Amino acid sequence: MERTLIIVKPDGVQRGLIGEILGRFERRGLKLAGLKLMRIPRETAERHYAEHAGKPFYEGLVSFITSGAVAVGVVEGLGAIAMVRAMMGATNPANAVPGTIRGDFAVTVSYNVIHGSDGPDSAQREIALFFTPSEIVEYERATDRWGTE
Repeated sequence: MERTLIIVKPDGVQRGLIGEILGRFERRGLKLAGLKLMRIPRETAERHYAEHAGKPFYEGLVSFITSGAVAVGVVEGLGAIAMVRAMMGATNPANAVPGTIRGDFAVTVSYNVIHGSDGPDSAQREIALFFTPSEIVEYERATDRWGTE
């Protein structure tokens, strides 16, 4: 099983989209292994977006993600990273296909509703930023055997 981090950003929380977004992942067969509602401290946001430090849009990223409540989750499943990325859609909502989260809900590149890790290394690093090992829950669902090979 693979794990990835998702963040329903402040615009998604303010627009009441947490349940819709999480439901899409669950209906697809992915499992929530961790979930919390929080305000991201600036220091954590700076570490989360460290790869963009020095870029013109860096301060905007940090300011936005710390501007309100977010829902942070660990999503688990076979190929979870690629599956979540495909379900999110293109970063620019103008290029996001209808049926994707951003294609259906995002407004602008800055207000694009959701973040998802872009690979195994970033997923591991990002999960550790937001969750301690004891906050990740391992459990079996009755349906798990129907979605694996």
